[in-house]
Amino acid sequence: MKFIIVGKNIEVTEGLRAAVEDKIGKLEKYFTEATEVHVTLSVEKDRQKIEVTIPVKGNIIRSEQVSSDMYVSIDLVEEIIERQLKKYKNKLIDKHQSSSFFRQEFIEKDYMDDEDVQIIRTKKFDIKPMYPEDACVQMELLGHSFYVFCNAETDQVNVVYKRKGNTYGLIEPEV
Repeated sequence: MKFIIVGKNIEVTEGLRAAVEDKIGKLEKYFTEATEVHVTLSVEKDRQKIEVTIPVKGNIIRSEQVSSDMYVSIDLVEEIIERQLKKYKNKLIDKHQSSSFFRQEFIEKDYMDDEDVQIIRTKKFDIKPMYPEDACVQMELLGHSFYVFCNAETDQVNVVYKRKGNTYGLIEPEV
């Protein structure tokens, strides 16, 4: 695996680099040597955060973990990604997708599918054109953490969502 490690508000020391490569390197049993692993280490106040993104054809395997100790965050993120890989193996590697990013042993091994993704409810509703700010107000009135709406400016379906720190995000489709 090829590691691309960057730091935000933190210097990536040799110790941190070695810890990331050692811990995340355990995932090498699943991926080929050509697979790129993007790692971002960041510090904000007491929050030590690691974000790991592994692009594979048609999918992105991603996890982010926050703790008060960067080394704890590194340990946690590796466990989460390994669990994701085992859980979603059959969805990551199906007949329609290239499995060239994954090692043959991983493809051939069966993992227990302890929790299949199940859609248990479908909702239909009218999407009314509105501005993103109005959608945020409507989301707050409903007590939801996200809201789907038709953007009055672009005439496209968008999503507003609540972020940490009482801020909002907007998801727009790329055209």
